[in-house]
Amino acid sequence: MKITKEKAAENRQLLVETAARLFREKGIDGVGVAEISKAAGLTHGALYAHFPSKDALAAEAMQFSTRSAFGKVTARPVTLQELIGYYLAPEQRDNLAEGCPLAAAASEVARQDAAVAANYTSGYRQMVDYIRSRLPAGEGQQQQAQAIMAALVGAISVSRNVYKSDPQLADEVLESVRNLLSRMS
Repeated sequence: MKITKEKAAENRQLLVETAARLFREKGIDGVGVAEISKAAGLTHGALYAHFPSKDALAAEAMQFSTRSAFGKVTARPVTLQELIGYYLAPEQRDNLAEGCPLAAAASEVARQDAAVAANYTSGYRQMVDYIRSRLPAGEGQQQQAQAIMAALVGAISVSRNVYKSDPQLADEVLESVRNLLSRMS
């Protein structure tokens, strides 16, 4: 059965969005193409009709998720303090499927192919540039923006990692980094 170009494009986008959500929720290596296809309501044959490999899908899903997350963050002008508060909220930590893809994939991108890493890097650079635009002009602005972004990603990652065994510590991590960054910026 032949499908229209529009339906094919819709199916491709559905696969990318579904993969992006599942990769954030379960990790790139924690979900297979059969699960992605099923969650999208398609066959894994349909997935391979659009992507030559899971790696290719992962690269596109990373690009989609970093762009989408950036769009959410920049949908309205915010101060750096508001961004820090938003990013380091327990709701962000607890929302794996819809949270920041940079934090979700922080520990696994190094084990993925170069295209996934390139799209992660692009998303990271975009956030660093956004943070830099919120800092007072001056020497060290780029370095400070990178440190802030790395601290945000690290804080969410550590908080998520300790949450199951010590929810209080998980909250303390977010609060500690939030307070430190608020004093820095």
